[in-house]
Amino acid sequence: MSEWLVLVDDPASGAWNMALDAALLQAAERDGVRTLSFGRNEPALRRYDRGLISARGLAVVRRPTGGRAVWHHREVTYAVAAPADTFGSLRDTYKEIHAMLAGALGSLGAAVLLAADRPADGVGFGACFASAAGGEVMALRGGKVVGSAQVRGDGAFLQHGSVLLAADQDVVAGVTVGDAAAPSATGLDALVPPERAEWNAVSAAIHRTAAERWGAPAAAGALPPATRQAAERLVATYADPAWTWRR
Repeated sequence: MSEWLVLVDDPASGAWNMALDAALLQAAERDGVRTLSFGRNEPALRRYDRGLISARGLAVVRRPTGGRAVWHHREVTYAVAAPADTFGSLRDTYKEIHAMLAGALGSLGAAVLLAADRPADGVGFGACFASAAGGEVMALRGGKVVGSAQVRGDGAFLQHGSVLLAADQDVVAGVTVGDAAAPSATGLDALVPPERAEWNAVSAAIHRTAAERWGAPAAAGALPPATRQAAERLVATYADPAWTWRR
Protein backbone atom coordinates (compact mmCIF):
# COMPACT_ATOMS: atom_id res chain seq x y z
CA MET A 1 0.00 0.00 0.00
CA SER A 2 1.22 3.50 -0.84
CA GLU A 3 2.31 6.02 1.78
CA TRP A 4 -0.57 8.46 2.31
CA LEU A 5 -0.74 12.19 3.01
CA VAL A 6 -4.01 13.33 4.57
CA LEU A 7 -5.13 16.93 4.00
CA VAL A 8 -8.18 18.46 5.71
CA ASP A 9 -8.84 21.90 4.17
CA ASP A 10 -11.24 24.70 4.97
CA PRO A 11 -13.81 25.70 2.31
CA ALA A 12 -12.25 27.48 -0.69
CA SER A 13 -13.21 28.67 -4.17
CA GLY A 14 -14.04 26.19 -6.88
CA ALA A 15 -11.02 27.28 -8.94
CA TRP A 16 -8.62 26.67 -6.05
CA ASN A 17 -10.16 23.27 -5.25
CA MET A 18 -9.86 22.13 -8.88
CA ALA A 19 -6.30 23.47 -9.13
CA LEU A 20 -5.31 21.73 -5.90
CA ASP A 21 -6.84 18.43 -7.01
CA ALA A 22 -5.03 18.66 -10.35
CA ALA A 23 -1.78 19.46 -8.52
CA LEU A 24 -2.28 16.42 -6.27
CA LEU A 25 -2.66 14.29 -9.39
CA GLN A 26 0.60 15.70 -10.73
CA ALA A 27 2.29 14.93 -7.42
CA ALA A 28 1.02 11.34 -7.57
CA GLU A 29 2.36 11.03 -11.12
CA ARG A 30 5.81 12.06 -9.96
CA ASP A 31 6.27 9.66 -7.05
CA GLY A 32 -17.41 26.72 1.03
CA VAL A 33 -17.84 28.78 -1.49
CA ARG A 34 -20.95 27.74 -3.43
CA THR A 35 -19.97 26.64 -6.90
CA LEU A 36 -21.51 24.81 -9.85
CA SER A 37 -18.93 22.46 -11.37
CA PHE A 38 -19.06 20.98 -14.87
CA GLY A 39 -17.38 17.77 -15.96
CA ARG A 40 -14.31 18.11 -18.13
CA ASN A 41 -16.11 17.10 -21.34
CA GLU A 42 -19.64 18.21 -20.49
CA PRO A 43 -21.35 20.31 -23.23
CA ALA A 44 -22.04 23.20 -20.85
CA LEU A 45 -22.54 25.82 -23.57
CA ARG A 46 -25.63 24.10 -24.95
CA ARG A 47 -26.86 22.42 -21.76
CA TYR A 48 -26.81 25.32 -19.26
CA ASP A 49 -28.14 28.88 -19.42
CA ARG A 50 -25.00 30.99 -19.03
CA GLY A 51 -26.98 34.23 -18.79
CA LEU A 52 -29.21 32.87 -16.03
CA ILE A 53 -26.19 31.51 -14.14
CA SER A 54 -24.60 34.96 -14.31
CA ALA A 55 -27.83 36.72 -13.32
CA ARG A 56 -28.18 34.46 -10.28
CA GLY A 57 -24.58 35.18 -9.29
CA LEU A 58 -23.54 31.52 -9.30
CA ALA A 59 -19.83 30.70 -9.32
CA VAL A 60 -18.91 28.08 -11.92
CA VAL A 61 -15.84 25.95 -12.60
CA ARG A 62 -14.95 23.07 -14.91
CA ARG A 63 -13.34 20.05 -13.30
CA PRO A 64 -10.25 18.21 -14.56
CA THR A 65 -12.35 15.02 -14.28
CA GLY A 66 -15.33 13.81 -16.29
CA GLY A 67 -18.94 13.39 -15.27
CA ARG A 68 -21.78 15.85 -15.02
CA ALA A 69 -22.72 19.03 -13.15
CA VAL A 70 -22.70 19.23 -9.35
CA TRP A 71 -23.94 22.05 -7.11
CA HIS A 72 -21.36 22.50 -4.34
CA HIS A 73 -22.90 23.98 -1.23
CA ARG A 74 -23.76 21.93 1.87
CA GLU A 75 -21.28 19.12 1.38
CA VAL A 76 -17.94 17.60 2.24
CA THR A 77 -15.74 17.31 -0.83
CA TYR A 78 -13.05 14.64 -0.98
CA ALA A 79 -10.14 13.90 -3.31
CA VAL A 80 -7.90 10.84 -3.58
CA ALA A 81 -4.79 10.96 -5.80
CA ALA A 82 -2.39 8.00 -5.92
CA PRO A 83 -0.44 5.72 -8.26
CA ALA A 84 -2.79 4.06 -10.76
CA ASP A 85 -2.31 0.52 -9.41
CA THR A 86 -2.97 1.35 -5.74
CA PHE A 87 -6.40 -0.30 -5.70
CA GLY A 88 -6.25 -2.22 -8.99
CA SER A 89 -8.17 -1.15 -12.10
CA LEU A 90 -9.89 2.23 -12.30
CA ARG A 91 -13.22 0.45 -11.82
CA ASP A 92 -11.87 -1.34 -8.75
CA THR A 93 -10.54 2.00 -7.52
CA TYR A 94 -13.97 3.63 -7.93
CA LYS A 95 -15.59 0.88 -5.87
CA GLU A 96 -12.91 0.79 -3.17
CA ILE A 97 -13.05 4.53 -2.54
CA HIS A 98 -16.83 4.42 -2.36
CA ALA A 99 -16.66 1.41 -0.03
CA MET A 100 -14.44 3.48 2.28
CA LEU A 101 -16.89 6.40 2.13
CA ALA A 102 -19.85 4.10 2.75
CA GLY A 103 -18.03 2.73 5.79
CA ALA A 104 -17.43 6.26 7.08
CA LEU A 105 -21.08 7.26 6.66
CA GLY A 106 -22.20 3.97 8.17
CA SER A 107 -20.09 4.71 11.25
CA LEU A 108 -22.23 7.82 11.73
CA GLY A 109 -25.38 5.71 11.61
CA ALA A 110 -26.35 6.33 7.97
CA ALA A 111 -28.05 3.39 6.24
CA VAL A 112 -26.20 3.33 2.90
CA LEU A 113 -25.13 0.82 0.27
CA LEU A 114 -23.19 0.74 -3.00
CA ALA A 115 -25.24 0.98 -6.20
CA ALA A 116 -25.39 -2.10 -8.39
CA ASP A 117 -23.29 -2.15 -11.55
CA ARG A 118 -24.90 -0.43 -14.52
CA PRO A 119 -23.63 1.46 -17.58
CA ALA A 120 -22.75 5.07 -16.81
CA ASP A 121 -24.81 7.78 -18.51
CA GLY A 122 -23.08 10.06 -20.99
CA VAL A 123 -22.23 13.67 -20.24
CA GLY A 124 -25.38 14.94 -21.94
CA PHE A 125 -27.88 13.23 -19.64
CA GLY A 126 -28.30 15.80 -16.87
CA ALA A 127 -26.85 16.42 -13.44
CA CYS A 128 -24.49 14.12 -11.57
CA PHE A 129 -27.11 13.46 -8.90
CA ALA A 130 -29.86 12.63 -11.41
CA SER A 131 -28.78 8.96 -11.38
CA ALA A 132 -26.20 6.65 -9.83
CA ALA A 133 -23.46 4.72 -11.58
CA GLY A 134 -22.43 1.30 -10.33
CA GLY A 135 -20.49 1.41 -7.08
CA GLU A 136 -21.62 4.85 -5.94
CA VAL A 137 -22.98 5.44 -2.43
CA MET A 138 -26.78 5.36 -2.13
CA ALA A 139 -29.17 5.71 0.78
CA LEU A 140 -30.75 2.35 1.59
CA ARG A 141 -34.21 3.83 1.02
CA GLY A 142 -33.13 5.49 -2.22
CA GLY A 143 -31.24 8.59 -3.36
CA LYS A 144 -27.59 9.21 -4.17
CA VAL A 145 -25.49 10.46 -1.25
CA VAL A 146 -22.06 10.71 -2.91
CA GLY A 147 -21.27 11.88 -6.45
CA SER A 148 -17.78 11.25 -7.83
CA ALA A 149 -15.64 11.66 -10.94
CA GLN A 150 -12.28 10.20 -11.92
CA VAL A 151 -9.41 10.78 -14.32
CA ARG A 152 -6.23 8.85 -15.06
CA GLY A 153 -2.94 10.70 -15.46
CA ASP A 154 0.52 9.44 -16.36
CA GLY A 155 0.66 6.44 -14.05
CA ALA A 156 -1.67 7.93 -11.44
CA PHE A 157 -5.35 8.64 -10.85
CA LEU A 158 -7.45 11.38 -9.29
CA GLN A 159 -10.91 10.67 -7.91
CA HIS A 160 -12.84 13.42 -6.20
CA GLY A 161 -16.43 14.01 -5.31
CA SER A 162 -19.15 15.46 -3.12
CA VAL A 163 -20.67 13.92 0.01
CA LEU A 164 -24.03 15.63 0.44
CA LEU A 165 -24.80 17.03 3.87
CA ALA A 166 -28.13 18.22 2.44
CA ALA A 167 -29.89 17.48 -0.85
CA ASP A 168 -30.13 20.80 -2.70
CA GLN A 169 -29.09 19.65 -6.18
CA ASP A 170 -32.25 21.15 -7.76
CA VAL A 171 -30.11 24.23 -8.49
CA VAL A 172 -28.63 22.32 -11.47
CA ALA A 173 -32.06 21.70 -12.99
CA GLY A 174 -32.93 25.37 -12.47
CA VAL A 175 -30.18 26.53 -14.85
CA THR A 176 -30.50 23.71 -17.39
CA VAL A 177 -31.71 24.56 -20.89
CA GLY A 178 -34.88 22.59 -21.64
CA ASP A 179 -36.08 19.65 -19.59
CA ALA A 180 -33.86 18.28 -16.82
CA ALA A 181 -34.21 15.07 -14.86
CA ALA A 182 -35.12 15.63 -11.22
CA PRO A 183 -32.19 14.96 -8.88
CA SER A 184 -32.24 11.65 -7.05
CA ALA A 185 -30.21 12.93 -4.12
CA THR A 186 -30.35 12.29 -0.39
CA GLY A 187 -28.47 14.38 2.13
CA LEU A 188 -27.00 13.01 5.33
CA ASP A 189 -29.31 15.30 7.27
CA ALA A 190 -32.13 12.94 6.24
CA LEU A 191 -30.25 9.85 7.46
CA VAL A 192 -28.61 10.77 10.76
CA PRO A 193 -29.15 13.18 13.69
CA PRO A 194 -28.21 16.81 12.87
CA GLU A 195 -24.95 16.80 14.82
CA ARG A 196 -23.71 13.82 12.78
CA ALA A 197 -24.47 15.56 9.47
CA GLU A 198 -22.16 18.50 10.19
CA TRP A 199 -18.96 19.10 8.22
CA ASN A 200 -16.59 18.41 11.11
CA ALA A 201 -18.26 15.11 12.04
CA VAL A 202 -18.38 13.83 8.46
CA SER A 203 -14.83 14.83 7.53
CA ALA A 204 -13.54 13.25 10.77
CA ALA A 205 -15.39 10.01 9.99
CA ILE A 206 -13.91 9.88 6.49
CA HIS A 207 -10.40 10.52 7.85
CA ARG A 208 -10.82 7.88 10.55
CA THR A 209 -12.13 5.26 8.13
CA ALA A 210 -9.37 5.93 5.57
CA ALA A 211 -6.82 5.48 8.35
CA GLU A 212 -8.36 2.19 9.44
CA ARG A 213 -8.94 0.79 5.93
CA TRP A 214 -5.90 2.06 4.04
CA GLY A 215 -3.35 2.80 6.74
CA ALA A 216 -3.55 6.55 6.12
CA PRO A 217 -2.00 8.75 8.85
CA ALA A 218 -4.18 9.39 11.88
CA ALA A 219 -3.08 13.05 11.89
CA ALA A 220 -3.66 15.47 9.03
CA GLY A 221 -0.50 16.65 7.28
CA ALA A 222 0.59 19.87 5.59
CA LEU A 223 0.38 20.51 1.87
CA PRO A 224 3.89 20.04 0.41
CA PRO A 225 5.33 23.33 -0.92
CA ALA A 226 5.85 21.92 -4.44
CA THR A 227 2.20 20.84 -4.65
CA ARG A 228 1.00 24.22 -3.38
CA GLN A 229 3.15 25.97 -5.98
CA ALA A 230 1.71 23.74 -8.72
CA ALA A 231 -1.82 24.56 -7.56
CA GLU A 232 -1.01 28.28 -7.54
CA ARG A 233 0.16 27.99 -11.16
CA LEU A 234 -2.97 26.07 -12.17
CA VAL A 235 -5.57 28.20 -10.40
CA ALA A 236 -5.60 30.81 -13.18
CA THR A 237 -6.62 28.12 -15.68
CA TYR A 238 -9.54 26.91 -13.57
CA ALA A 239 -10.65 30.50 -12.87
CA ASP A 240 -10.62 31.38 -16.61
CA PRO A 241 -14.10 31.51 -18.25
CA ALA A 242 -12.44 30.30 -21.47
CA TRP A 243 -11.76 26.98 -19.72
CA THR A 244 -15.10 26.84 -17.91
CA TRP A 245 -17.14 27.56 -21.06
CA ARG A 246 -14.84 25.90 -23.57
CA ARG A 247 -17.67 23.73 -24.91
